[in-house]
Amino acid sequence: MEDVQQNLIFVLSPPRAGSTLLQRMLGTHSEIYTHPEPHLMTPLAYLGYHGRVDAAPYDHINAAEAIRSFVDALPNGEADYLEALRAYAGTLYGKALQTTEKSRFLDKTPAYGLVAPFVAKVFPHAKFIVLTRHPIAVFSSYANSFYDGNWEEAYRFNPVVERYVTALGGFLRERAVPAVHVIYEDLVAHPEKELERIFAFCGLENQPDAANYGQSEMKKGMGDPIGVQQHSRPTTASRAKWAGELLADPKRRALAEKMIAKVSDEDLEAWGHPRAGIWDALSEASPKLPKRTLNQYTFQRSVMRALRKGVNATPQGQDAIRKLRYYCDVVLRDQLGSD
Repeated sequence: MEDVQQNLIFVLSPPRAGSTLLQRMLGTHSEIYTHPEPHLMTPLAYLGYHGRVDAAPYDHINAAEAIRSFVDALPNGEADYLEALRAYAGTLYGKALQTTEKSRFLDKTPAYGLVAPFVAKVFPHAKFIVLTRHPIAVFSSYANSFYDGNWEEAYRFNPVVERYVTALGGFLRERAVPAVHVIYEDLVAHPEKELERIFAFCGLENQPDAANYGQSEMKKGMGDPIGVQQHSRPTTASRAKWAGELLADPKRRALAEKMIAKVSDEDLEAWGHPRAGIWDALSEASPKLPKRTLNQYTFQRSVMRALRKGVNATPQGQDAIRKLRYYCDVVLRDQLGSD
């Protein structure tokens, strides 16, 4: 089987850091094909062999131990296991490329940011683009886009800042594989310059017009289409919106300070937003809370959160969740029937 990893590009980032924007621009290049958040590597990372395992409808602890025992008995141990994972994901990536005339496949799945070393182990010769953004800008966008501005609920569900800054900060510091680090604030301010740097890293011809991503379309699917569809090229309008939000709400500011306090100086430095200047934007901002984000995408996220809460709900709550699922199925059937 042909080793496809030389033709793979991975964008590693937290959610709401501009990864869809970067994907849209890179996908405009004549040699890059991309698909919205394939999630091919995520389930492989949590099979348990590399110490990551989540709850599953089977005894996942026993399964993880069984996989380790089985792999230990293979001629080359972990190397054989990684080869098998590479064959699985590589075949699918390769098949996707066969549907196009392009030479590179770009996978942008934010969940990979938490398992970056695993992805690098499976595909050590792929190209890795690490995209970071001011940590509080990330969380602000996350809470306002998915939790209707409820920072406390968003934080309880997913402490995005601590998880991703720590994971990708370590990845950037260790540099186990070659990677190019892109900072969102630089990307939106100087898109052509940053794209030239990325294309050079990937061994591709510079195509600066890729910054005008609005001239091309991308297949719909998983991803964050909330802001990127409002413009045809990058804009700096949202770079420091988080600062006005903190000035307008002391509780959000206190939570933001709590998040940053839990992240190491080394990881913040590697992330591109050192602690010494992390609050500088506050001195130039005016108090302002963001408008609510209401669209089909945020509605879908709200339904997903409700369904997740129903897993451990009371019998009455579980009954409500079953009804909600039923009505969602009806709506989907009606929608499909009208297309």
